[in-house]
Amino acid sequence: MRQARWLALALVLSASAATAAALDGVAVTIDGLTSVTPADWKETEPKSRMQVRVFTLPRAEGDQADGELIVYFFGTGSGGSVEENLRRWQGMVKPVEGKTAQEITKKEELTVGGTTKVTVLDLTGTYLSRTQPMNPNSPVKEMPGYRVVFVYFASPKGPYTMRLVGPEKTIAKHLPGFMAWLKNFK
Repeated sequence: MRQARWLALALVLSASAATAAALDGVAVTIDGLTSVTPADWKETEPKSRMQVRVFTLPRAEGDQADGELIVYFFGTGSGGSVEENLRRWQGMVKPVEGKTAQEITKKEELTVGGTTKVTVLDLTGTYLSRTQPMNPNSPVKEMPGYRVVFVYFASPKGPYTMRLVGPEKTIAKHLPGFMAWLKNFK
């Protein structure tokens, strides 16, 4: 009887460890600061040298597309200032008819890891997607009903930028986990 109890306890502990492991995501390190993603983010291969990490976030019920998070690093001294990036990012989302750019924009500033300044820009409207975002001649694909959250992560080695993009419901579903991940860099 005693062996059966120990076996049952071992099975429960084993199941608990497996459940805990399944809840863990991917550790992402940016300039010495690390945070673990939510478990449902799936890492994919970057498509360019400037993309440091790429994740697919599963779509919300009823949405036609998954969300995507891309972390970029353009190199020390590259990538532009926070103000330049904010202006460029605001131009990548067109307000729905009847709304102004200010009405579709939410901005938040925070500090992670004790000293690293982070600026978050949250925009909802028609995403103006470009195959080559930095190329003004790249064709634009309009994606209505999208939400884009841009991040300027001012690390000592140079800024990292992030783009979380997808249908509104999908991004709303993942935004709490994304913000917790961002604030948890230590």
